[in-house]
Amino acid sequence: MTMRIGFDMDGVLADFEAAFRDHDRRLFGPDANDKIGEPETEEERQAASAADDVEAQAEGRIVQARALRRREDAVWQAIEATPNFWATLAPLDPNAVRRIHEMMLRHRWEVFFITQRPDTQGDTVQRQTQRWLVEQGFDLPSVLVIRGSRGAAAKALRLDYHVDDNPQNCHDVVAESSARPILIVPGRFQTAIASARRLGIGVTPDIGQALDVLEQATLARSNPTLLSRIAAMVGWK
Repeated sequence: MTMRIGFDMDGVLADFEAAFRDHDRRLFGPDANDKIGEPETEEERQAASAADDVEAQAEGRIVQARALRRREDAVWQAIEATPNFWATLAPLDPNAVRRIHEMMLRHRWEVFFITQRPDTQGDTVQRQTQRWLVEQGFDLPSVLVIRGSRGAAAKALRLDYHVDDNPQNCHDVVAESSARPILIVPGRFQTAIASARRLGIGVTPDIGQALDVLEQATLARSNPTLLSRIAAMVGWK
């Protein structure tokens, strides 16, 4: 049977964090801002601003919270005003997209690139993302720009596996679909790794190792014993 696999974009394939920090430095100078915007939650964050003000005031942090929010808002405004911003991002791993393409052809995978990026000036998010993937070595990419639960998308697409860097997305995939998620977490974040494994979420430190796991899982589909060993290795239940 053909294996169906979903890949998140930012934090998995594209280096959004570096671009966000670059815009932040241009606007506010070299002082680091530890808070990095999340494309998938930007709309929800803006909608929740009023509730955040109340909570911050109750904890005596209203001034600082507002300053941080204004700074993040300014960075997002600069991003959204940048024509075709999503097509300008650097890859996290220069070989990853080309490797996915090669594995897709060799193993007859059906691959979906799933994102919740907000709109910017220029082309639609879908076309920007498609163009970026083609430039990275993947022809005819299937790009889905969604709103809402990643688990619902995984269920609708009948995914077998989904690769993401967002723990909530992986939790939703476990809760709402039969897909097995792979969460990309750097090895230094041991608490996040342990928490994901408790929930039955597979964990790897980078996209390269996630692809290693997917290749092994593909080859093991006719070998239940080997598939069980892979599941135990990455943390799937």
